[in-house]
Amino acid sequence: MSHYAGYVEDEYEMEDGDDDMDDEFRGRDLAGSESDVDEFEYANSKVADTTAAQARRGKDIQGIPWDRLSITREKYRQTRLEQYKNYENIPNSGEGSGKDCNITKKGSVYYEFRRNARSVKSTILHFQLRNLVWATSKHDVYLMSHFSVIHWSSLSCNKSEVLNVSGHVAPSEKHPGSLLEGFTQTQVSTLAVKDKLLVAGGFQGELICKHLDRPGVSFCSRTTYDDNAITNAVEIYDGPSGAVHFTASNNDCGVRDFDMEKFQLSKHFRFPWPVNHTSLSPNGKLLVIVGDNPDGMLVDSQTGKTVKALSGHLDFSFASAWHPDGITFATGNQDKTCRVWDVRNLSKSVAVLKGNLGAIRSIRYTSDGRYMMMAEPADFVHVYDVKSGYEKEQEIDFFGEISGISFSPDTESLFIGVWDRTYGSLLEYGRHRDYSYLDSLI
Repeated sequence: MSHYAGYVEDEYEMEDGDDDMDDEFRGRDLAGSESDVDEFEYANSKVADTTAAQARRGKDIQGIPWDRLSITREKYRQTRLEQYKNYENIPNSGEGSGKDCNITKKGSVYYEFRRNARSVKSTILHFQLRNLVWATSKHDVYLMSHFSVIHWSSLSCNKSEVLNVSGHVAPSEKHPGSLLEGFTQTQVSTLAVKDKLLVAGGFQGELICKHLDRPGVSFCSRTTYDDNAITNAVEIYDGPSGAVHFTASNNDCGVRDFDMEKFQLSKHFRFPWPVNHTSLSPNGKLLVIVGDNPDGMLVDSQTGKTVKALSGHLDFSFASAWHPDGITFATGNQDKTCRVWDVRNLSKSVAVLKGNLGAIRSIRYTSDGRYMMMAEPADFVHVYDVKSGYEKEQEIDFFGEISGISFSPDTESLFIGVWDRTYGSLLEYGRHRDYSYLDSLI
């Protein structure tokens, strides 16, 4: 991933385009830079939220007052599509990737809008890393908000702080290999939460592990003291013995596996380029490795040896995910495409799915394998029907940078973190169910 001297939010805005809704809307018939309505909404977060019932009555899901703006939603959408600057490490990769793309049928509804929670301010620290939202149940979501990891309950609409890294963080448990002095003012670049384990990765190679059912922090480690140490991604999984493990992908070209039963580093693989994301196959035997190279790799998870190179993308990749069947997996790239691969024939991808305005920075499958979701840097999340061969999709359309996406483990909920100074929020969708058979009972 790109290694800059600074990573803070203001720098991000310069790197990835003029994308802040706040700036776009100022001076557009809003009775000044901050309207009385906006101030009232800030003071009363419940009023600022949009419910499914309100959306059905015509309210904008993000609460954007289009009727008071001098531009329509349709016109602003067109402007964003024309002016959004996709970040590329390899020039013109987005234009070159178009010829292979599948034609998909849009308009499906697999997940229905439930709520937009504007009291939940989801934030991003590095513009290329967008894995900062995780659902552990259909009602429980964890996300980054500045220096805090926040838990949001969509059932009670309450939020609580789980971890604050603005000051000094040190482990409250003693384990071999744990950095007992801890860290100060950790800049969290990536996050993973599964079951009862939370792992936050930092810009200086920091790893902070917290069990959600225990007080304090369980384990701290610094993966590397290399200058180019940023933790790009973390994946939590259950090992063959039942012990919980996690894999950390770093900019120092390393992939490290940690055993959370022993609280120790168990494997360390090195690759020729910075690793931006890894995904372990359901059977635990294969690792997808993507990073600062157009070609990805499929490697043996025990030895790190390359099984097959993955050729087709035209830029650097930042996302990957396995289908639960263990046969297919997907990779997301700055060339604006997601490629789906079949392990039985890796000579070419079986599907190429194109974004509207930018890189594919995050990919998720539902646990039942029915749907795949991919996120662009801003404005668009695509949900594909896997059963249709990725030919049908639901396009979720909004405005703002995307901090992360997550399906709940039971597939019933879908969450999207939106980062924007004014309209930052957490979008919640629920799986569409056809209950028409119940009508026959009435």
